[in-house]
Amino acid sequence: MNNTRFATAVHIMTLLAKSPQDWLNSEWIAGSININPVIVRKEISVLREVGLIVCKHGKEGGSQLSRNADSITISEIYSAVKNTEVLGKKNQSPNPICEIGKEINHHLNNLFIETDILVKNFLGNKTLKEFTEQF
Repeated sequence: MNNTRFATAVHIMTLLAKSPQDWLNSEWIAGSININPVIVRKEISVLREVGLIVCKHGKEGGSQLSRNADSITISEIYSAVKNTEVLGKKNQSPNPICEIGKEINHHLNNLFIETDILVKNFLGNKTLKEFTEQF
C-alpha cells in the first residue's frame, strides 16, 4: 500500500481501544495523528461501514469500537482500507506481441493474490488488543 490509510486507520483504532468507554471525536483523534480532522472523518466513515466502530452524533458524540479490541484483528483493519496492491500496480499496456508482455499481467496477478493472502493471514494472527498493549 503506497499511502497512509492503513497507518491512519490503525492509529484511530488504537486510540479507540485505549479509551473503550469514551466517545472520541475526530478533532481529538486528528490531534494525535497530526492530520486534518476531515481525513480522520473519512477513515472513521470507512471503519464504521465495515462494522469496526460505532459513532454517536452531537455535542457529546464521537466514535468507539463496535466490539472488544481482542476480537478485532489487524487484518480486518487492513481489509477495510486497502485500496492498492501490496506489490504496487501492474503495467497497463504491455506489448501484446512480446512473448513475456502478452502474459505478464496474468502471472503478476497470481503473485498479487498470493501476496495479499500472506499479508492478510499474517495480520489475521494479530489482534488490536495485542497491538495496543505495546503502548
